[in-house]
Amino acid sequence: MRFEKNRNLRSSGDTYYWHQDWMKMTMISPFIIAEIGNMHEGSVGLAKAFIKEVAACGADAVKFQTHLFDAESLPNAPNPPYFREESRSQYFQRTSFDVSQWKDLKEYAENECHIRFLSSVFSIEAVDMLEKIDIGMYKIPSGEVSNIPMLERIAQTGKTVLLSSGMSNWSELGRAVNVFKGIEYGDLVLLQCSSIYPCPPEKTGLNILGQMKERYSTKIGFSDHTLGFSAAVAAVVLGAEVIEKHFTLSRKMYGSDAPFSIEPDDFRRYVSEIRDMALALSIKIDKDTMCSELQEMKVIFEKSIVAKRELSEGTIINIECLAFRKPGDGIPAAKYNELIGRRTKVNIPKDTKLTENMLE
Repeated sequence: MRFEKNRNLRSSGDTYYWHQDWMKMTMISPFIIAEIGNMHEGSVGLAKAFIKEVAACGADAVKFQTHLFDAESLPNAPNPPYFREESRSQYFQRTSFDVSQWKDLKEYAENECHIRFLSSVFSIEAVDMLEKIDIGMYKIPSGEVSNIPMLERIAQTGKTVLLSSGMSNWSELGRAVNVFKGIEYGDLVLLQCSSIYPCPPEKTGLNILGQMKERYSTKIGFSDHTLGFSAAVAAVVLGAEVIEKHFTLSRKMYGSDAPFSIEPDDFRRYVSEIRDMALALSIKIDKDTMCSELQEMKVIFEKSIVAKRELSEGTIINIECLAFRKPGDGIPAAKYNELIGRRTKVNIPKDTKLTENMLE
């Protein structure tokens, strides 16, 4: 199956395409994922509204979470500290989709909205479910990095894998990477992530991006839990090829992620800032060529050599005779030393641009 998406980059007019092999693009541009999680509240209609808005904002993919509570948790599993409104069992059973619903959402995303569809998985059973709809890639959330049986099941699919690192030390992360190095697989992208909600700038750990690339020779990305834009832009500068950000239609929506997510207007700007940075980094400019294209501006802003006062015929030029004024269409100010010591052949009024035929 071939996916194609045309995006006119605002600064260049160039177009890039992506396919099932989504990392091979004709332009260098991060793959931007909007994380929806379970904010759809178990409503297919609301999930589609999220997908449509994500596409309108310019993201490359929309991501959900596939929770099968009985397969991933014991009945008494505790809630995270930032979500106490209902038990995890109640929440996930109420908001879970079945295979036909996931298939509907995937087809809507890819065929109607022309963006990629992916999901985080939390159990082998969730992987098996998503394989039935031929999902193109998997996101492994931070808490599942040590779930080696599930990672081995994902590796067997040969699909692209996005692996978050938020809760893992180097030993745990290395063990997970080895699962995918030992079995034939698609692309592996390691995402630097700080499992803090929201994450303050000083906790983003952007220095880890380069360390992951050096240690494992993989593609790298950034799962952004900050409330701003700057960390993601900096991650792009540092080589991140994937950017993930929590997205919501409104921060007032129910659920654990909504207060820490970004709303549509800000998400549009977020995408735009990242695209602009990627474009600025990818286009190589020759300084001399650029300068040659700015001759009109040089005339307007640079300086010519002019007579600082009235100079009578026979005056020997010294620095006190010269001034430097716009426009720059006369003898350039940079050549003033070539005029020192020469003699005027004619009377030269004040503020007159000097020319070679005025001087001996």
